[in-house]
Amino acid sequence: MDLFAPQAGLLPLPLEDGELGWMAQLPLPCSNADVFARLLADTDWREETVVVYGKRHLQPRLSAWYGDKAYAYSGLRLQATPFTPLLTMLREAVEAATGHTFNSVLLNYYRDERDSMGMHSDDEPELGPRPAIASLSFGEERTFILKHKHKKQTVRVALSDGSLLLMAGDTQQYWLHGINKMTKSLQARINLTFRNIV
Repeated sequence: MDLFAPQAGLLPLPLEDGELGWMAQLPLPCSNADVFARLLADTDWREETVVVYGKRHLQPRLSAWYGDKAYAYSGLRLQATPFTPLLTMLREAVEAATGHTFNSVLLNYYRDERDSMGMHSDDEPELGPRPAIASLSFGEERTFILKHKHKKQTVRVALSDGSLLLMAGDTQQYWLHGINKMTKSLQARINLTFRNIV
């Protein structure tokens, strides 16, 4: 299937050695503000500890893992919590927009400008060799940064309220991605990255 077929509703973004698709607003049966409020109230948020270069650190954000299977990264193993009705609705909307199926979702809650996501690739073996990962954002806009692993190339994408970004193909093999801390005051943001654990 053509990843960026018109029926998918995604705008292809230029990316050497990878595939990106973007949608300004994922069609939903309720408002972005309502989804944000429900996710904030109903999610079992946790501040997890990860291992980076042999040292343990608290993640600079809160997170939660929902799906069918456990997931491990950076020395952390997340046990799956079953999908809620809201997460099921969001997953179905993301699947309709992207043409991909997903059985798990990692939620990240960025409380303010001090919360961030370090540069990394989602290349764990359980995601498969060329994973499709759909990133759905609600709340404050943040800049998503991609850096090529072998070339001096950087791509920035504004992840606005209600937007959907799909990373597919060889993106995880050749690119790192992350969210920087900011100095200006920012409101909260919730991000959901849908993925398929194989």
